[in-house]
Amino acid sequence: MHVILTHEQADFDAIAALLGASLLDERALPVLPRRLNRNVRAYLNLYGSELPFHEVRDLPNEPIECVTLVDTQSLVKLKGMGKHTKVRVIDHHQPRTDLPADWQVTIERVGACTTLLVEALREHLEPLNAHLATLLLLGIYEDTGSLTYNSTTARDAQAVAYLLEQGASLHLANQFLNPPLSDDQREVYHRLLANAETHEINGQTIVIAKGEATGLVEEVSSIAHKLRDLLDPDGLFLLVKTAEGIRLVARSTTDRINVAKVAALFGGGGHERAAAALIRPSDLETNEDEALEFIYRRLVDALPQLVEPAVTVEQIMSPRPMVLSPETSAQEAAQLMQRYGYEGYPVVKEGKVIGLLTRRAVDRALAHRLNLPASSLMEAGEVVVHPQDPLEVVQRLMAETGWGQIPVVDPESHTVIGIVTRTDLLKALGRNHLAAPSRQNFADRLEAALPPARLALLKLVAQRAHQRRLPVYVVGGFVRDLLLNRPSQDFDIVVEGDAIALARALEREFGGRVTSHSRFGTAKWHIAEIRVSLLKNALHLDESNANDLPEFLDLISARTEFYDYPTALPTVERSSIKLDLHRRDFTINTLALRLDGRHYGDLYDYWGGYADLQRGLIRVLHSLSFVDDPTRMLRAVRFEQRFGFQIEERTLQLMQEARDLLRQVSGDRLRHEIDLILAEENPLPALKRLDDLQLLTAIHPDLHWEPHLAEPMRKVLKDPLEPAWCLPETWGGTPIRRALAYLVWFLPFSTEKSLSLAQRLRLPHHLREGLKIGTSLVPTLKDLPNLTPSQVVARLDGVPLPVIYALYQLYYDTEVAAVLHTYATRWRHIHPVTDGHTLRTMGLTPGPSYRRILWTLRAAWLDGQVQSADQERALLEQLLASRTS
Repeated sequence: MHVILTHEQADFDAIAALLGASLLDERALPVLPRRLNRNVRAYLNLYGSELPFHEVRDLPNEPIECVTLVDTQSLVKLKGMGKHTKVRVIDHHQPRTDLPADWQVTIERVGACTTLLVEALREHLEPLNAHLATLLLLGIYEDTGSLTYNSTTARDAQAVAYLLEQGASLHLANQFLNPPLSDDQREVYHRLLANAETHEINGQTIVIAKGEATGLVEEVSSIAHKLRDLLDPDGLFLLVKTAEGIRLVARSTTDRINVAKVAALFGGGGHERAAAALIRPSDLETNEDEALEFIYRRLVDALPQLVEPAVTVEQIMSPRPMVLSPETSAQEAAQLMQRYGYEGYPVVKEGKVIGLLTRRAVDRALAHRLNLPASSLMEAGEVVVHPQDPLEVVQRLMAETGWGQIPVVDPESHTVIGIVTRTDLLKALGRNHLAAPSRQNFADRLEAALPPARLALLKLVAQRAHQRRLPVYVVGGFVRDLLLNRPSQDFDIVVEGDAIALARALEREFGGRVTSHSRFGTAKWHIAEIRVSLLKNALHLDESNANDLPEFLDLISARTEFYDYPTALPTVERSSIKLDLHRRDFTINTLALRLDGRHYGDLYDYWGGYADLQRGLIRVLHSLSFVDDPTRMLRAVRFEQRFGFQIEERTLQLMQEARDLLRQVSGDRLRHEIDLILAEENPLPALKRLDDLQLLTAIHPDLHWEPHLAEPMRKVLKDPLEPAWCLPETWGGTPIRRALAYLVWFLPFSTEKSLSLAQRLRLPHHLREGLKIGTSLVPTLKDLPNLTPSQVVARLDGVPLPVIYALYQLYYDTEVAAVLHTYATRWRHIHPVTDGHTLRTMGLTPGPSYRRILWTLRAAWLDGQVQSADQERALLEQLLASRTS
């Protein structure tokens, strides 16, 4: 028997999910929980006879082989379950950490669990009657606040649209989602309203009400709904003493109050916006009379740690902005705007903001050939905000003044310390996970990913940076891979300040050696020679951890870049972490973990990278990104195929528009990106994708990828190279596998095309020569099986062994490959006993005759005409005699 279960005190989402799961598997029995919300019970009283639900008492007396849990991750034991009962979970809540490993779990973050079932029903293309569609609609509407909660996703809205197409009734949905209170509920409602207390916690308005309702048999959630609508707090917490125990019912209207976390403190759970718990007095360390007050105090004490502060200007601003003096000319301002891409600059006189100069004003002045100063063109006014102002202040000022950039000033010194733009504000207001660094902390994941010595080194650098008041971060690919649960051990450290000075300070205190590049603000702290002393004296670890320490550590000053023309190398200037992240290629590479002080482990996500990681999208940061650096197009494909992601639609469009710019990129830079693709775990899909997107032909008109090359390419890159061939690890300085990959790819081309491709990618000289020899050999390979061994050796002896190995893989499982294999593993090693020294001792004058004689002897061995040293000696004497006769 297969049963479908949900949680007690079931709401419409739970019951609708039961229905949806049963419609997908008609053999499964959807079982109603013992307790239902009043509005759900009212609905079932009217329409339950038309629904496939079962009561627990009506289940057949049979073993339960399978259980599907919907809208919950807690299994209620039923008669018939055993250790072999299989459990499947379909839910949309945060995954529990203690779920059994053998459960099949499907958890997706949508607004309602019912959405997941409706999506599956829609794929079946089975029509629903209006009654079924209405109950499913009720499930989605209840858990998404009729599609108004921030947890609502586009998938929820699409599911609702489908249900409306199937005839779902909005009239019924409204009737049952907002039922009137019963007399008992109304009495409790007035009691709680009279006892309601308002608390201001971390900038959020919290209402807490407590009271007794021992005679109440109906749910408290409807009361909470009415109180929330009346009082309109950011968070509402009800503590109601009932006959069963103290019920905690919690509601939230903001992402900054996750009531599910609050309920979890008391053994409950739920959604971020709606949660509940039942606390039995017997579980508390107090008597029953004091239980309500005891829970109230615990709740009040816990909320400051669980309610997140409102997002402030400081959290979204760009620090240390450029400012203009009143005398700055329009032409100077235009150059700055073109270089850095900003739309406006604060105009400051004697440390005080006196206006804002916008790009629009500058463009209009220059269009009229007026090179006026900033004081004449600016929008005058002292419009500023402070770092701790909430976003609502910025929003109001922008609406009142029309300024798209608001300077941020220090409240004490009144100096400009930052700027917040309209884009910053819109991103913060429109994002489910705001850019506030305090939103998420990944310290635990960071510590689990790194070995003790490497982690201790990271903390040591962060501590010394903190002492110098330098914010310090680990950034980019390391953070991306950490959040994808595929952590690496290599990381760069970005310093919001002078990285070279920090490196020098580490060198003075602990030793080692620092090399630096002042133009880029980068330093390399070499610690290979001080590993043991560093472990012992600074990291307090024993020498067994020495191999876990890197040979050096890269420290990089946060910087910004601008490009003077497409495909140019960037010009670099010192900047903030926010702008440092913005110069990177894709949003998933703009993530940073801060390491210093109380910020340790905080995720900084200014550009939506975490959301794109979760969605599996490769998204470019700005529309001119591929114009600035066309090699990013190759990188986009590499990341897309490595992670199984998709290039986002707009990014794909920008790639198509910019791909011709690849023709202007130097061969060295293009080859570097292709080398990185060839080094991937599975580079073949990336090569095919490059070809599909016509990026290869943009590099060179003759460059393309052929599907039949996939197998030989895989063999030379990933399979063990055949030991009998004795291939070197490198060939002319190029790793052998990479060299073989280029040979496999380009040898099927004509000599002219392959050499043109090699020249375009600036392949090393030995590879170009190998391609020249190999491509000229290809037309004659079909004749090899018909030649004698000596003829084969004569033809192949001048061909580099890697070229022969590449041809062997290209012709694998053919007679040609068999000949190539025999040549490489046997024939090329066959030589006569006689050598030049032997011929000299026999009185033969050195000259061209040496080569002819030695080759004749070798050919005789290869063709089986000579099989021993004596036979070779006889043949040699015969050859010498013929010379003197």
